[in-house]
Amino acid sequence: MSEPPRRRVAVIGASADRRKYGNKAVRAFARRGYDVVPINPHEATIEGLTAYRSVMDVSGPIDMATVYLHPDMGLKVIDDVARKGIREVWLNPGAESPALSARARALGITPIEACSITGVGESTED
Repeated sequence: MSEPPRRRVAVIGASADRRKYGNKAVRAFARRGYDVVPINPHEATIEGLTAYRSVMDVSGPIDMATVYLHPDMGLKVIDDVARKGIREVWLNPGAESPALSARARALGITPIEACSITGVGESTED
């Protein structure tokens, strides 16, 4: 019997700096068995994974996204998230805003305003 496919998560605002939550999320999701896709236009790799400039540069589907950007930047990328067909987006503390959540909902995306690291059962203290 084959294993079910792993869920694929885009970490938008992924960071190479291990002290930042955008890096901690990459590691947390990987530990939980997700196929992690770091999104950062300024990095080639993060935690050994290929980093992409945008979710639009990633081939194949993405099941969910977790955002580690200022809400103003989130508003600039949320349309690409919708175009990519991602229907679940975690807006982490500091990334959430009423305007961003409203825009996500208008695009057919379910926004979750919570810490995605703890949401998958990991600690933010690593």
